[in-house]
Amino acid sequence: MNDLAVAPHEHGVIRLFALNMRPEEAKFLREPGAADQVLGVAGLDMNQIDVFPVSDLEDLGLYGYLNEGCGVSADQLDRIALDAITGWVMVVRSAAFDGRAATLIPDRRLHLFGPFTEEATNWTGGPIATESAKPYSAPQTAPQDDKPRRIGSAFLALVLLLAIGGALWLIL
Repeated sequence: MNDLAVAPHEHGVIRLFALNMRPEEAKFLREPGAADQVLGVAGLDMNQIDVFPVSDLEDLGLYGYLNEGCGVSADQLDRIALDAITGWVMVVRSAAFDGRAATLIPDRRLHLFGPFTEEATNWTGGPIATESAKPYSAPQTAPQDDKPRRIGSAFLALVLLLAIGGALWLIL
């Protein structure tokens, strides 16, 4: 897979770019359309792009940001290499592309440090062994008879008709 190619409907990929530019230029990448220009792709969702100085992470560092904050597994991360990154970085999530395919053509001042994948939730589980989980294990109830409800409705209708008839007799 080409690290700069974004597949259609890509999900769970995080691309980390080290920025080789002045802080003023890096801050400008937070503006609408600026990231589009430096990545060579139009229509990016800025809510899915983070641009910040590594120093803002303090003790957490890039390793902690990616592992704990973004859900990237530790086996994908090289702590020493991540600790060596200084200055500003740009983190681009797959959701920034809104399901569209794209080929990134980054500005020469951007260095792709790597694509990382978020850990996916494992929804599989073993079989449930309890008795209540077996099909048709709920207590069986006898079918209900609808006749009592019909008799009650008929009686109520008769009482209402008599009441209306009595009211009309008193009025007339």
